[in-house]
Amino acid sequence: MIPNSDEVPLKQIYTDAILLIERLHRRFLDVVKTELDRLKIDDINNIQTLILYNISNEQLTIGELTNRGYYLGSNVSYNVKKLVENAYLVQERAPHDKRSSRIKLSDKGLSLCKKIDELYQRNVDSLGKEMDERALSGLNNALSQLERFWTDYINNSHKIK
Repeated sequence: MIPNSDEVPLKQIYTDAILLIERLHRRFLDVVKTELDRLKIDDINNIQTLILYNISNEQLTIGELTNRGYYLGSNVSYNVKKLVENAYLVQERAPHDKRSSRIKLSDKGLSLCKKIDELYQRNVDSLGKEMDERALSGLNNALSQLERFWTDYINNSHKIK
């Protein structure tokens, strides 16, 4: 069946969504980089800043942090090492297992997270003029469905022959 010229095939909508998600991720990294530049912070990059923000007040192992999977195209171990070197993170050996270590934010890391949280709040305040809560919730629901779809595909890929 040939679609009407007014209809966009589902495959085109799907591929457009994939490209948009990728562009949005890069654009958000640009937002974080712009904020770091505005604050004249040059000893940390945007990915490292997001790692800090996602650690927040928790104490995690590098494995736990990696499993969260927020860091597209980044080497989490390398970034954690740099964050420790630049005093944004404190790394402590686990008392029960010397091979394992836990990381938490230092005072410097907590201070930067507070500034990034202020950025998020400014973004929310401005976004509220562009997009209402219902639209943003709908977007989150659609993205969550897509994530579940892809997760199911990955988990069931061994069944596909």
